[in-house]
Amino acid sequence: MMQKQLVIIGGGPAGMAAAVAAYDAGIRDILILERDTGLGGILRQCIHNGFGLHRFKEELTGPEYAYRYELLVLERNIEFKLNTMVLDITSDKIITAMNSEDGAFQIKADAIILAMGCRERPKGALNIAGKRPSGIFTAGTAQKFVNIDGYMPGKKVVILGSGDIGLIMARRMTLEGASVEAVCELMPYSGGLARNIEQCLNDFGIPLMLSHTVVEIHGKDRVTGVTIAKVDERRKPIAETRQYIECDTLLLSCGLIPENELTKGANISLDRVTNGATVD
Repeated sequence: MMQKQLVIIGGGPAGMAAAVAAYDAGIRDILILERDTGLGGILRQCIHNGFGLHRFKEELTGPEYAYRYELLVLERNIEFKLNTMVLDITSDKIITAMNSEDGAFQIKADAIILAMGCRERPKGALNIAGKRPSGIFTAGTAQKFVNIDGYMPGKKVVILGSGDIGLIMARRMTLEGASVEAVCELMPYSGGLARNIEQCLNDFGIPLMLSHTVVEIHGKDRVTGVTIAKVDERRKPIAETRQYIECDTLLLSCGLIPENELTKGANISLDRVTNGATVD
């Protein structure tokens, strides 16, 4: 069994920043475990600007911001393992992980930092009526397809939820030649930054429909359209306001769920408000 003073699970911006801060505070025996093919986490696919203003006093894109932190990690010779999936953490700080080089292995850590980030709320958690055709993506999955893999998810798009990723993908899909028919938001206000509403929707003439939701998805093999409806103050759809929008793609930007599987396995209590680990 490997022994480490500090193990950081997650090599995104939070994990790298934690590693750099720990090193600068005097800890030398540090290991970062990251399941993706490179450091940077979600920032690798966030090619829009707006990062780095507070930290580096200049405007950077997501990959540029991540690369700044990657350089700080490399300068300090902090050890990291990529393509490494952490399977389990015990309450006495034994980590079980695996990758293609080392196979399954265990690490006994003096301290563990959890920096696993979050995942998007999928269609299964939203209870929308209809079959399960292709053409339904979370906004982050579509972002990865377009920005990293170079695939277009569809040509005629409806976006449910006005979180920042949803708003940014409305602009991205438009720039790539798709037609974004509408951004529907269940709440009477947007969940994204005012800057993103202005730059991503208003600048491109994309309608933001507040107090609206998708009540049905149409199509058998591929999405052919969605039915949307206005909702009342209890967020229940109003039947007489239903309207059909033809589209071949539905993007979901309906909130983020903290990645808690390892946290639960280690018997760490979860905060009811944040849904993440309880912190002091």
